[in-house]
Amino acid sequence: MDQILKRVLDPAPIRKAELFNSILGREMDYIVEHSCIISLRKKAKLFSIGQKAERFYVLLEGAVRIFKPRDDGGHDNLAQYKSGDTIGDFDFARKAEYDANAEATEDSVLVMFPAMGFTMEDFIADEPYIVSRILLNSVVMVTNRIKSTQNILLENLSWVNELHRRAYEDPGTGLWKQTFLTDEINRILEEPMALIMLKPDRFKILVDSRGHEAGDEAMVSIAKILKALIRKTGRGWPIRFKSNETGLLINKCPRPLVEKLIRKLSQTIESLEPVPAQGEIPPFPFSGTIAWSVWPEDGPVWDTLFNGTYALLLETWKNDGAEKIVHYTGKADSSKEDS
Repeated sequence: MDQILKRVLDPAPIRKAELFNSILGREMDYIVEHSCIISLRKKAKLFSIGQKAERFYVLLEGAVRIFKPRDDGGHDNLAQYKSGDTIGDFDFARKAEYDANAEATEDSVLVMFPAMGFTMEDFIADEPYIVSRILLNSVVMVTNRIKSTQNILLENLSWVNELHRRAYEDPGTGLWKQTFLTDEINRILEEPMALIMLKPDRFKILVDSRGHEAGDEAMVSIAKILKALIRKTGRGWPIRFKSNETGLLINKCPRPLVEKLIRKLSQTIESLEPVPAQGEIPPFPFSGTIAWSVWPEDGPVWDTLFNGTYALLLETWKNDGAEKIVHYTGKADSSKEDS
């Protein structure tokens, strides 16, 4: 760092920093008081690989590049910052070590926070409420950065995929939650995309007569069937839509394969071992109502297709009783057929 400039600090640039975007009034004055202005000559280092990120910077004048050296003696430029940009706030928020070098590509002037002689530990002792606000902002900032870049940079990392799966996993069955569709459908749609929905028949009778534990066991059995179909198909997602409504979402699945899977699903549900009789309570055999559709063949707008298929499922289950398979076509004459 070449020099600390003794000139009045304009608070406007640091107020614009993402890390401070919810700090106002006296708290912001405190932040400004504990910042300073520094200058860097051309080719001077702002920070280097391995240094702890204890500060971040707002570039007022000049330009700074971020780069990594290569084994062959060259380097890879990762980013170029210009006047008004914030440098290093992401690493500062994560309390990380820098994994790249920062160098001025021309004479530059920057705001530095915290100023030399101050640390975050000092602020914790003096102004714990301000530090709490900064830390909360840092969590939001890091989360937003990760979310915005994960599809580009992180999606192929196995541990990220595992965290991603767990975030969307239904704890009772191990199926994907419907929130997975809400968040990811635009990314995973690949035509033809099959949507198959299953609602078990007479489920309330099972729960009322045998208890919630029997209902939970039935859902686990159904989940195993759905997972097995997905494994056999080699793609797609078994999903729990609502309390006892489950199904399959399968990409690149043409209609003949959809119809084959539906028949297999219906037959396998019916082949489940009935819940044994208990006293005067008769055995409980399993069956299900199924509604299905294919995007975009049965409707070009996914949300309309999904809602229409779900509405048809409920209508059929309620009015037609057990063992029905219905096809939502996006039209008033959506077909119904005995299974």
